[in-house]
Parts: sequence; structure tokens; C-alpha cells
Amino acid sequence: MRQAESPSALNLREYADGIQAGDRAVLARAITLIESKKAEHRHAARDLLQRLLPETGKARRVGVTGVPGVGKSTLVDQLGGNLTAQGHKVAVLAVDPSSIRSGGSILADKTRMRRLGRDPDAFIRPSPAAGTLGGVASRTRETMLLCEAAGFDVVLVETIGIGQSEVAVADMVDFFLVLMLPGAGDELQGLKKGVVEIADMIAVNKADSDNVERAKRAAAEYTAALHILTPGSPNWTVPVITVSGRENIGLDKLWAEIERHREIFAASGELAKKRSRQQVRWMWAMVEDRLKARLAAANAARGTVAEIEAEVGSGQLAATLGADRILVLLEK
Repeated sequence: MRQAESPSALNLREYADGIQAGDRAVLARAITLIESKKAEHRHAARDLLQRLLPETGKARRVGVTGVPGVGKSTLVDQLGGNLTAQGHKVAVLAVDPSSIRSGGSILADKTRMRRLGRDPDAFIRPSPAAGTLGGVASRTRETMLLCEAAGFDVVLVETIGIGQSEVAVADMVDFFLVLMLPGAGDELQGLKKGVVEIADMIAVNKADSDNVERAKRAAAEYTAALHILTPGSPNWTVPVITVSGRENIGLDKLWAEIERHREIFAASGELAKKRSRQQVRWMWAMVEDRLKARLAAANAARGTVAEIEAEVGSGQLAATLGADRILVLLEK
């Protein structure tokens, strides 16, 4: 039976046909294939992505970030449910924190998103960050393309909200949503991290019950702070709104702003240019990853990198010469 087969057991046509038919089992197996570190799986994954490339690019790509506890999963669950009720097909790529010691991952988003987890028009894929830069799974971009080829017209990428995850996700989506808490004194923390500078919208979440007035004050402070920043686009002023994912308050307005942003950027040509730049940066990021992998393999065979590091660290060898010696390993 297929369930017992390895991820590579299907041929490319079976993968492509299954994904385009919306077969979730095949989609899940294809994602497992692209996440594999085995060389034969990597080659098959690249061929599959190339074959499916004409079927990608039609979805709305939205990144969602915010500090832990801001309510990302609750908001995504409710927003996704609203969208499927309107006829959309929603894929959620939720990047989970991985254990630094064990490499294990919580992978709990599927249980937190109870509504979408039962929705036939939604697909949730938790992916362990596994120590990759900014907590963004190394294959998130490829997973996004597979979901688009499977007919999902909305892809929501939820980050763990730490380190450089915001920058990494912002560089793979069309619209970057930053969620903030209505806590007194915390409203301007995002400015220090540079998060607000890359936001397409700021939403102060948990604006319900006793938090309504605090959320409004926080939104006002962010609105004032944004005036001192240079806009990322001359055609877009970053909106600041208050929402409640738990109570489904303000989410229609939130989505309306995302749609308005898409219309403006599509009409101006900025959307196409942005995606083009992202694709080129993605290519070079993969070049760097593969060079590092080759270097690691070469070092495993020769064990010389540690020696070079020791010499540079002790001052016996200049860093520039050390770099040259390491690069020589790739030429052998």
C-alpha cells in the first residue's frame, strides 16, 4: 500500500498529478520529499518543483509574526476559517521552535488550530525550524510552491517570532503582518528590532474585554511612530488596526487591507518585481547552503577546518589566508 512506501516511491508524474488534483496525502508526501536530506530525494524534489512551476504563483502569500503569546495561532485559525467560509482554500505553514539540545519540535500548531484542523478546505503543515536561520524551516519556500500547485489560493506563513524570523519570512511573502500586544510600555519595542520597518500592516491583537482601550492606545502610538519612518513603498501607507483573533473582531477589515495591498501592488507592478527579487535571493541562498554542505563533506573527509580555525584563533594565521585555505577544500 502507498502509506508504507518511502517518500520517493512515487514517480514524478504521480506526484505532479496527485498534487494538481488536490490529493492531500500526495501533497504531504511531496513536502516530506523536499524536506529530506537524502541526495536522491533532493534531485527528485528539484525536478518536481520545476515540473509544477507553471502552476504556482497565484496565491496570496501572507506572513504572520509576533512575539510568543501574542495570539498568532488563534488569529490564523479564525482568519483561515473566515476565508474558507468565503470560498478560499487556505494553507498554513506553521514553523515550530525546535529543541536546541535534542532537535525535537513541539509541532503543536495543528492542535492549537482546531477549526482549520477539521476544515476540508484548509491544510496545515507544521515544520520544525531545526536551527535554521531565524526559525524559518529551510524548505518553507518550496512547500509554499507545492501548496499553490495543489490549488491553495491563500498561504499563511506563521513564524515563531524570535531572532531574524521576521526578516526571513518577509522575504518570501507578498504581505507581512506584524501582531502586537496591547501592553503598556511595549508598543515601541518593535521599532528597536526593526520589525515595524518591514511590516505591511500592524495589528494590535487581543483587543477585547478589558484590553480594548489599551489596544487603542497602543495602535495610536504605533501610528504616530510610523510617521518618522521612511515608507517601504510610495504607494502604501502601513495601516494600524486593532483586532481580536479570539472574538473574531476586526479580521474582515484586516483581510480587506491585505486585498487592497495586493490590488495596488499588482497594478503598479511592484508585486511582480518583489517576487522576482525574492526568487533571485532564494537562488543565491540555496547556492550558499550547498557550498556549506560541500565544505562540511570535504571537512569530514580531511578534518582540516578545525586546524585552520585553531591557527586563526591563536593568531598564527591571518583570517584572510584562513578563508583562502578553506575555499581550496571545495576545489579538490
